[in-house]
Amino acid sequence: MSEDVGTPPVGNPAAIGLPSFVVGSIALGLVLVGYVPATATGASIPIIFAATGVGLIVAAVWSAVVGASAVAAIFGIFSGFWLSYAILVIGLTHNWYGIDPADAVATQKLFLLAWLIVIVVLTLATLRLPSAFTLLFALIDVALLLVLLGTANASTALTKTGGWVVLAFALVGVYLFFDVMSQATGGKALPGGRPLLGSRRS
Repeated sequence: MSEDVGTPPVGNPAAIGLPSFVVGSIALGLVLVGYVPATATGASIPIIFAATGVGLIVAAVWSAVVGASAVAAIFGIFSGFWLSYAILVIGLTHNWYGIDPADAVATQKLFLLAWLIVIVVLTLATLRLPSAFTLLFALIDVALLLVLLGTANASTALTKTGGWVVLAFALVGVYLFFDVMSQATGGKALPGGRPLLGSRRS
């Protein structure tokens, strides 16, 4: 009898990464659209920090271990976003950084602009992925821009619109999660859409 037992399956890190991303997106979107009072901006932080931030770190490490560099980059970038958002909110609320309350808006604008630039770069760098991912990242870009403009102009309407866009990209995340789970349970892959850029041919 052969002693070769074969290579063990590596699984799909997105099975953890996508629902972790979705739950934080839902929590943030509900805060932005006004589901909780404006004074309760920290309401989403337990979910975003403990579930989304940690879950995406696990998914990023898993991706790196199995050699999925692009997936590791995506999950790693978003774990940084969500964790830094949580630390920003907690830090500003408890004055950890010695930032004058009058400068809190400028601090939020800096945070949003920096991440908007990075996620736009990620969007452009991943155009060879199925277009469902491009849609996801583009919606994140739009949400960040709307919240940035809402913050800069003290516009509740813009911020709330940004919240609805957050909930929209959460739905895209749900679709991608269904695709992962369908394949993981022996079903067919759901359509992901054609990439905007074709793969390089050898």
